[in-house]
Amino acid sequence: MRNLALCLALLTVACGPRAATDPDRARWDERAAAVVITRDDWGIPHIKGKTDADAVFGLIYAQAEDDFNRVEMNYLNALGRTAEALGEGEIYRDLRMRLIVDPDSMKALYAKSPAWLQTLMTAWADGLNYFLATHPEVKPRVLTRFEPWMALPFSEGSIGWDIEQVSLADLEAFYGKQQPKQVALDPGAVPAEPTGSNGIALAPAVTASGAAMLLINPHTSFFFRAEVQVQSDEGLNAYGAVTWGQFFVYQGFNEKAGWMHTSSGADAVDEYAETIVETPSGPAYRYGTEQRPVVAQPVTIKYRAGDAMAEKTFTVYHTHHGPIIRESDGKWIAVKLMRDPVTALTQSYQRTKATGYDSFRATMDLHTNSSNNTVYADAEGNVAYFHANFIPKRNAGFDWSKPVDGSNPATEWLGIHTVDESPNVRNPAVGWIQNTNNWPYSAAGPNSPKARDFPAYMDSDGENPRGIHAIRVLTGRKGFTLDSLIAAAYDRDLPAFDDLIPALVAAHRSTPAGALKTKVAEAVALLDGWDRRWGVESVPTAVAVYWGLELWRAVRAEAESEAMSVYEYMATKTTPTQRLEALAAAIDRLTADFGTWKTPWGEINRFQRLTGDIVQPFADSGASIPVGFTSAQWGSLASFGARTYPGTKRMYGTGGNSFVAVVEFGPKVRAKAITAGGESGDPESPHFNDQAERYAAGALRDVYFYPDDLAKHTKETYRPGQRAGRR
Repeated sequence: MRNLALCLALLTVACGPRAATDPDRARWDERAAAVVITRDDWGIPHIKGKTDADAVFGLIYAQAEDDFNRVEMNYLNALGRTAEALGEGEIYRDLRMRLIVDPDSMKALYAKSPAWLQTLMTAWADGLNYFLATHPEVKPRVLTRFEPWMALPFSEGSIGWDIEQVSLADLEAFYGKQQPKQVALDPGAVPAEPTGSNGIALAPAVTASGAAMLLINPHTSFFFRAEVQVQSDEGLNAYGAVTWGQFFVYQGFNEKAGWMHTSSGADAVDEYAETIVETPSGPAYRYGTEQRPVVAQPVTIKYRAGDAMAEKTFTVYHTHHGPIIRESDGKWIAVKLMRDPVTALTQSYQRTKATGYDSFRATMDLHTNSSNNTVYADAEGNVAYFHANFIPKRNAGFDWSKPVDGSNPATEWLGIHTVDESPNVRNPAVGWIQNTNNWPYSAAGPNSPKARDFPAYMDSDGENPRGIHAIRVLTGRKGFTLDSLIAAAYDRDLPAFDDLIPALVAAHRSTPAGALKTKVAEAVALLDGWDRRWGVESVPTAVAVYWGLELWRAVRAEAESEAMSVYEYMATKTTPTQRLEALAAAIDRLTADFGTWKTPWGEINRFQRLTGDIVQPFADSGASIPVGFTSAQWGSLASFGARTYPGTKRMYGTGGNSFVAVVEFGPKVRAKAITAGGESGDPESPHFNDQAERYAAGALRDVYFYPDDLAKHTKETYRPGQRAGRR
């Protein structure tokens, strides 16, 4: 029956209505006829095309089926056109992007790009346009027509852009000709969820099967990436997480190799303080003995104003270092960063077709995966850690954590560090590699690179609680299976409390008798006897997290005044009174919100998906699911960044574990995976939230990588443009 349905679909493609004078539609129909999309029982699309371009066409078409809204919004952001959908409040976000994304320049880059890449970009645009042509009920917010060059501004795949490090408030102050906004410290604010991801690679020596294994665990905002498999007869066969709107698997694997990107602490962006001189022809800047003109360029930002469109034009400035982003102490500050979208898109795509270590290593020589480390494993048994991928060489005599003197030629970048000049690891004797956005100097335990051998700008993050946790679950272990790797990824320890709770207990013991000591005595005893492991039924987890949040709020300003991380300050410099008062405040809040401070963590910490909105609403009255794992702030490897919202007492997650996969390489690939919520962004789809229970429990499902496996779990097979109804 499945084959009959596919034949009928093909017949419809061949004989269906076509505008004879529309060459685009004829080309789209021809592409569609070369693509098969198979949906498994979780709604995950497995796309097969004759050529890579056919596969790209089908991949982006399937993404648009699942969540066109997120596809479009990602490209509105990449193109600097978000305000056209969301209004005036997004003007400076768009201006920031337009500092580096100029449509005319992107079109010129497209025209100069390799023919094979042009073919893929054209297929990408065709797939989106074909989706819109065959789904007239879908109303784009702005982008009613996609052009091939539009694939270039969003080419690297990470959740953020290097330019997004630029402060919007400072940008608005400079280009809006305003005084810089003084942002008041919000005493009620919760700690920002640590961003990034976890990656673990296991060598054959420490696995039960004698095959290498890989943990793929990006920590992003929920529903930011789709799970897909994309194949062609030209050697493409990649499975994993694809960022909505892109045509390459960003974090995933093929039959021969797997790759997991984690946010890097390497310094890849620098600021230059430019000395400005006013001249009759406009502003200039000093450089050595020269006086160079500042390049001025008009940029017009369109924005939605009610039912109409309005626009605002800015004059933006550039030096040879980069665009001007703010002013400080009478200097104009320029930002310098990696800007090579053609090479970035090339690297992002080519690594998905890597056939082993050497071919994957060759893609790293392109040096455009600018914000990420990479944890790698392959079918030959290799495991590797690649630190960052775009690290400028610099004169060590300058402090690159601050703006450097733009008038001094000695502050110029001195090229890019080669892969071999970075603190990498390959096949360490210890048998494992981990990265949790921590520094590279613990990536392989005793076999890690040594910080003394590398410039300070190689890392600015240092160690973190997740890194300590990862080392703990890997050290001295052998015989890993897929299931025990999953168990390690969801290990319930919260190592951040290893230092905090003994300090709390000591504070309680040293405090004289009184009302405060009496009030918190039972809670202190509870935490003192706790194994510091999270769990849905765990009351100590709830008390510890609420106490940690209260203490963080209480000492944040003090920590920042001493240029210390808040976590470090909490662990080492808080007073006994501060620790006990924070616990008393936590008890009061839990009691007020839940009737008793002895409330299990799962009653508080919840996963909820009510709508397909990009900015989610939450309600305690709506259905939700208990989640045991906590914020990565406390060292949980499985991350669930949750907080309360207006009108809620429960905490709801919006980021952290978003896609999780474990992969075993060998004669055949075996893999398991889970996606937050489900594959579809449509609340009416059966796959909108069908993975939620498994997600909350860390119960990964089998991946259907091979045709025989997929055939047992196929729910529908169709060509683009020929699917009826809702999945």
